[in-house]
Amino acid sequence: MTAPSTFGLSSEARNLHWLLTNLVEEVPGIQSVAVVSSDGLLLLSSDPGRNLEAREAREAKPSGPRGSSADLATIVSGIGSLTIGAAKLMAFGGVRHTMVAMDEGSLFVMSISDGSLLGVHGSADCDMSVVAYHMALFVGRAGHVLTPELRSELRQSLESEEPGGLR
Repeated sequence: MTAPSTFGLSSEARNLHWLLTNLVEEVPGIQSVAVVSSDGLLLLSSDPGRNLEAREAREAKPSGPRGSSADLATIVSGIGSLTIGAAKLMAFGGVRHTMVAMDEGSLFVMSISDGSLLGVHGSADCDMSVVAYHMALFVGRAGHVLTPELRSELRQSLESEEPGGLR
């Protein structure tokens, strides 16, 4: 994992970066993590260095690199919208988490607060129950601090990493 620069961020933003780093480093099999706002914007990423790589690859070829957090954010946002729509149609209440098991890995999506989502891309050999447990810990610790102001700060810090950003 590439550690993001937290210089100049609020203590709440630095704490979220620290929680995300711990999630990735402590749970075997996690390949990529993304925190996505309710409007589908990437707020926090386990591999911010790959976000630039994803943008450059998309310009060269439409598909982009597999597994980057930029791509994961798009997938998480789409799955979140789909499951929320399904829950409304079925009148079963809010969606707490979603898991997609594939031959070569797993995708986990968990609600954080007021529409924000945590997405985790895990390897095929990850222990799904351990990943889900640690995601729930992250959500429990991050949910109450993920205010609109903090979401705005996180989004601005990601934008400043982009080419032509404010650094």
